[in-house]
Amino acid sequence: MIKLLVVDDSPLMRRLLTEIFSAAGDFEVAVARTGAEALDLLTAFAPDVVTLDIHMPGMDGLACLDQIMLIRPCPVVMVSSLTAEGADETLEAMALGAVDFIAKPRGAVSLEIDALAPELVDKVRQAASARISRATRLRERVRARTGGAMARPVPRPRAAQRISVPRGPLPADGLVLVGCSTGGPPALDALLGRLAADFPWPIVVAQHMPASFTGPLARRLDRLCALGVSEVVKATPLHPGQVYIARGDADILITRRAGLLTAIAAPSDPELYWHPSVDRLVSSAMAQVAPESLVGVLMTGMGADGARAMTELRTRGGHTIAESVDTAVVWGMPGALVAADGASVVAPLDRIAGELMALFKA
Repeated sequence: MIKLLVVDDSPLMRRLLTEIFSAAGDFEVAVARTGAEALDLLTAFAPDVVTLDIHMPGMDGLACLDQIMLIRPCPVVMVSSLTAEGADETLEAMALGAVDFIAKPRGAVSLEIDALAPELVDKVRQAASARISRATRLRERVRARTGGAMARPVPRPRAAQRISVPRGPLPADGLVLVGCSTGGPPALDALLGRLAADFPWPIVVAQHMPASFTGPLARRLDRLCALGVSEVVKATPLHPGQVYIARGDADILITRRAGLLTAIAAPSDPELYWHPSVDRLVSSAMAQVAPESLVGVLMTGMGADGARAMTELRTRGGHTIAESVDTAVVWGMPGALVAADGASVVAPLDRIAGELMALFKA
């Protein structure tokens, strides 16, 4: 059984969430009305995973999360509103150590939450198995508190696993394609924050998120990174040293306009489960760019989005990097790439930026 602690000041939300997870059959549920009650239950109940409302009287969700990560680190899923303010708070929570978030229903909670129940259960079940490192989360909390101003941590001496023989240097023109989901925002910070402003290729990112969150994510990364970071909301020509974040609830495609590589936001493909789709991004890029001029990076996230297309990319002569199980919060997406023999290199998160730069110096 998965021991779940539901922390919410709303009696209705506590009741509805308890009913949903109890009905799933593999959860033992305890509830807390306040942040203080939640901290008391950390030892008494010893939860495997916590759902935590951001807005609570007294100790709010962010303050409670900070204490959870200090007292007894465990996977935390934030309960957030789909607003600009809610997005900023949720991204801050993920920088403080939360592994994922679930969105509150927009309208009548009791009417809409049943439709959200399968996603809620799936996310929390996956989060319960997420890897939480006390040292990593402490570093993330300090960086969040200082606005990213502290010095970047020195990578631990963990070697990347090279699955193919290194090739010669990459061509002058190409693209880096990055896919991630659960645990992705801090992973993107760790990856992009280690790249210099003169990085030679554009970087296009598909992070599974709602549309109201990807704009705030892009703005947050833009503040923390030397590279320029923006959200793709219209046809956007791609330039070296720039990062392009796919708009949520849509897909991002690579095309050519007036001879220039361009990213466009496209309606999400209903046949695909996750959006923005990493598979669709990579497939569209292979239709426009020679495989040897593409590098795919697949990082933390549940499911297998990106594994199929990146495996094809490697087969056709491209280069692919999978985040290793050592650092991935959820080793679903990169694990699927490794299982399909689609990864050229498997590397811990703190080595992926170095692997990218090494490709240009080969």
